[in-house]
Amino acid sequence: MFDLGWTELLVIGVVALIVVGPKDLPVLFRNLGKFMGKARGMAREFSRAMNDAADDAGVSDMAKTFKSATNPVSSAMDGVKDAAKSMTDINPESETGKLSAERQEAKKKIELSAAKAAAERKAREAKQAADKLAEMEAAAKTPAPEPKDNT
Repeated sequence: MFDLGWTELLVIGVVALIVVGPKDLPVLFRNLGKFMGKARGMAREFSRAMNDAADDAGVSDMAKTFKSATNPVSSAMDGVKDAAKSMTDINPESETGKLSAERQEAKKKIELSAAKAAAERKAREAKQAADKLAEMEAAAKTPAPEPKDNT
């Protein structure tokens, strides 16, 4: 394939600078860019037209048939993947969708009861902390007994 490295591009640039001249070089590059854009557009249009013609002729269906005929393991795996995908798709009107809705309801109930239990536990801990603080304050208010002299 046609391949250019940095050294080849540098040589082409220097030769273009010498042959065309520094004043006309930007115009040359602009025109070259326009030409390359038109060429790429034409190639893209041609490729699209060829792909459309192949699709109309049914080439993709034939290619899929040849692929499955030459590689039966791959076609079997494709069948397994399709079956797995159909099993994971949830339709709300199906039995799986109803089961999923029931599970959502159960999840909400579990979360609600867990939140209620956590709130009760926190209230109980707060009451215990308040009682302990009250005991400590009461103990701080009572005067300490004076030590006895044993002299």
